[in-house]
Amino acid sequence: MPAKSKKQQMAAGAALAAKRGKRKKSSLKGASKGMYESMSKTELRRMAKTKRKGKPTRKQKKR
Repeated sequence: MPAKSKKQQMAAGAALAAKRGKRKKSSLKGASKGMYESMSKTELRRMAKTKRKGKPTRKQKKR
């Protein structure tokens, strides 16, 4: 599933780096920590490889 915002894409990238052992798990905060614990490497890779161009900085809230 592709990321819906830039922040979501960046959080997925950080979580993926931790899963691969290139970043310490303790350095993760917020959304990236939740993604690390709940998603597989494949899911994180799909979300992290989403292009940022044209994405909003934050996901819009539903009203």
